[in-house]
Parts: sequence; structure tokens; C-alpha cells
Amino acid sequence: QGRLVESGGGLVQPGGSLRLSCAASGITFTFYRMGWYRQAPGKQRELVAAITSGGSTNYADSVKGRFTISRDNAKNTVYLQMNSLKPEDTAVYYCNANWERLDYWGQGAQVTVSS
Repeated sequence: QGRLVESGGGLVQPGGSLRLSCAASGITFTFYRMGWYRQAPGKQRELVAAITSGGSTNYADSVKGRFTISRDNAKNTVYLQMNSLKPEDTAVYYCNANWERLDYWGQGAQVTVSS
């Protein structure tokens, strides 16, 4: 059974940076497309960024140029580097692993951007 554990969330001022990490276990990590999603209060969960097993990436328009997703297959870990953070980036960020019909989610990490 797959398990994803996020870390690195917290409180940051506007314009600041954070890096989220998601450590995977119980899955063949290299097979999986990895993604970061977020959900703000009263809003639907949305895709922030994703990276395929081959390393191709895609981003939500709202984070392009500010966020970078990467993966370290040797460590079974995916990262989300978030720069130039804005108050509207405040949300719970979830890690996702997807391969064929298998789909796993982490417990979520709170990111709050506020002065």
C-alpha cells in the first residue's frame, strides 16, 4: 500500500519562499506521475504542478514562473519549490501519486502567506 508524507509547509510573508517535500513509500516511485494539488477554504482542489515518470512537467497558469516541481527518484521524493509567494497561494497542499488505476494522496501541508 502506497504512502505519501508531505513536509515543509508553514507561514511565510508575501514575496517569500517555501519548499514542500513529499516522501513516497510502498510504491515503485519511478512508475508514477507525481503531482501537487492545493485546496483553499471554500474552493475546489486544483492541480498546481505535475511531473511525469519521464520528467515532463506542467503547471497551473497561476504559478508558472514562480513554482518548480522536481523529483529525486533515488530518494522516492518529489519537491515543490515555491518562490514569490502571494496571499492567494494560501491553501492546504496535497501530494498525489498516480499510475494507471492506482492513486494515492498525502495528508496535506498547510501553507499560509500573510504579513
